[in-house]
Amino acid sequence: MFLLGCLDQLLFGASPAVYGALFLPVCVLTALWVRGGDVLSAPVVLPIAFAVGLLPVAEGGGGLLGRLMGLVTGLATQAGWLYGGTLLAAVIVLVRRVRWVRGRQRRG
Repeated sequence: MFLLGCLDQLLFGASPAVYGALFLPVCVLTALWVRGGDVLSAPVVLPIAFAVGLLPVAEGGGGLLGRLMGLVTGLATQAGWLYGGTLLAAVIVLVRRVRWVRGRQRRG
C-alpha cells in the first residue's frame, strides 16, 4: 500500500479517491492469498496497511506534526474506502474460513 501511495502521488498528484480505489483490489487479493491458518488476520492487517500507504498521499504542512495531522485528516475523510475494503476482505475471509472448517469436519 505504501508503494501504491507513492505511485498515486507520482501519477495522480496524491488523489485520495484513486488511492481508495486501489485499496479495494488489494483487500480482495489479500483475503484470497493469505494462508488458510492466517486467514482471520487479513481484516486486521488491512487497516494498518491503509494508514501506512496514506502517508505519501496525505496532505500536510511541514514537519512531523503537519504530516500527522494530514494522516489523521486523510483517515477521517477516506473512512468509506477503509471500511468498505475491510468489510469486503472480512466477508471473503469468513467464507474461506467456513469452507475450511467444513472441509476439515468432512475429513475428520
